[in-house]
Amino acid sequence: MAAELTAHQLIAQHRPTLDLALETIRTRAYWSPHPEHPKAYGENGSLDTAAGKAAFDALSGTRLDLGQPGTDGWVGGEVSPYGIELGVEYPHADLDVLLPAMQAGQKAWRDAGAELRAMVCLEILKRIADRTMEFAQAVMHTSGQAFMMAFQAGGPHAQDRGMEAVAYAYVEQSRTPETAEWTKPQGKRDPLALTKRFTPVPRGIGLVVGCNTFPTWNGYPGLFASLATGNAVLVKPHPRAVLPLALTVQVARDVLTEAGFDPNLVALAAERPGEGIAKTLATRPEIRIIDYTGSTAFGDWLEANARQAQVYTEKAGVNTVIVESTDDYKGMLANLAFSLSLYSGQMCTTPQNLLIPRDGIRTDQGDRTYDEVTADLARAVDGLLGDDARANALLGAIVNPDVKARLEAAAGLGEVALASREVANPEFPGAVVRTPVIVKLDGAKPEDEAAYTSECFGPVSFAVAVDSADHAVELLRRSVREKGAMTVGAYTTDPEVEEAVQEVCLDEAAQLSLNLTGGVYVNQTAAFSDFHGSGGNPAANAALCDGAFVANRFRVVEVRRPA
Repeated sequence: MAAELTAHQLIAQHRPTLDLALETIRTRAYWSPHPEHPKAYGENGSLDTAAGKAAFDALSGTRLDLGQPGTDGWVGGEVSPYGIELGVEYPHADLDVLLPAMQAGQKAWRDAGAELRAMVCLEILKRIADRTMEFAQAVMHTSGQAFMMAFQAGGPHAQDRGMEAVAYAYVEQSRTPETAEWTKPQGKRDPLALTKRFTPVPRGIGLVVGCNTFPTWNGYPGLFASLATGNAVLVKPHPRAVLPLALTVQVARDVLTEAGFDPNLVALAAERPGEGIAKTLATRPEIRIIDYTGSTAFGDWLEANARQAQVYTEKAGVNTVIVESTDDYKGMLANLAFSLSLYSGQMCTTPQNLLIPRDGIRTDQGDRTYDEVTADLARAVDGLLGDDARANALLGAIVNPDVKARLEAAAGLGEVALASREVANPEFPGAVVRTPVIVKLDGAKPEDEAAYTSECFGPVSFAVAVDSADHAVELLRRSVREKGAMTVGAYTTDPEVEEAVQEVCLDEAAQLSLNLTGGVYVNQTAAFSDFHGSGGNPAANAALCDGAFVANRFRVVEVRRPA
């Protein structure tokens, strides 16, 4: 079948966007090709919001037939954290049929070259962006994010991260020229002359193991990094968050077909209840790259057992904020309150431990004791979430029963500075919505150490009393080294404390935010500018996104012959 999308058309449409992305990852300036406000999607935003909701609703009761080879049945059963059944069925694959079919298209995809692959990837992202409001609903009803966050994080921010991966992939593949003329002088004899051709070749099939909380934001970097470097990609979604990635696969297959490539370069591996196919897939010889976001236990298992694959993991860590002093006490409290509350703390970047000197801190409003800081932060969270409508818009819903159980158990770990409360959601009565809990612990007591040195994923934070700023820095270093951290924050007006915190983060490879008091939060990162994770501490072995994230997804093969 002739391609409906020619290389010329794709390059004419998307090369300017790629060039902007390449310039932005060089300068690290702000740029987003995907608008993050609903009003940009239609004349007033509301029409496209309604259309997206209608498209999402229309999926209920349907089978998402992707036309994949090896389909041996249908699976489904997703239930939204907001209490509604999604009612969508997905193809279940016979891997012995699907995986060889995926391999069959790799030669043509490899031979297409880095530029055309990048253009096809950007067309896939454009098609996804055109359906942002539909994807927002799909992310909302699989992750439990409130609509605005699902729209932003699951839509434009995820698309930005995907495009960022494409840009890095193009840079790394373009680092070596396609051809070279090599001449070595031989004195009086004729020189030696060779013509050399260098080709980026894929490793094999990339496996993306999706997560429940951020299926697109965490899924797109690996998907597009592998695809742009010539690999086929098999997407294995989390059983509770299949829909956003299944729609992604559907779009990718459509674009690949229209561009004249084998649609089986991208495929879906949905699983039956309790089947647990991730381990089976991860150790198959056809799988040569794995991208995983989730628990430390399974991430460690992948790193130890998927020996045939290049494994990229984002696991878990204990994120810490040191509160030593501030010249904007009100701004600090507001910033921390928002960071603790956003998406009910169900982010890998949410602060867990707040290290506060037991003798108190200096502020622009006078000295504040440990107890006063903790009480003031509790009041700030209460004020932020006091109105139920606003609380629902920030908190979303608890994603699964394990998070709810951890939240309820946390209250028994120490003195409760802020109790969690239940919030009713009139639109979705079945949603489980809870405000954060803040528990006071003592950093000098061994009996409290087990709590604050373990990750407690969800809306749980510990206000840990420490002996001094030095004690806080010492605990930070030990925590990052032993448990890892996706984010570190610090509030201080003391240059020596700032330097000490910075040195720990440089030594232990942790991303640091200092004195955030405005509209930027420690648990948010911007594509093209901020690095998400570092790959240098136990929380993750890769960063989103840098050259190392893409460069080992392909190898360069040289063919040389006499000139």
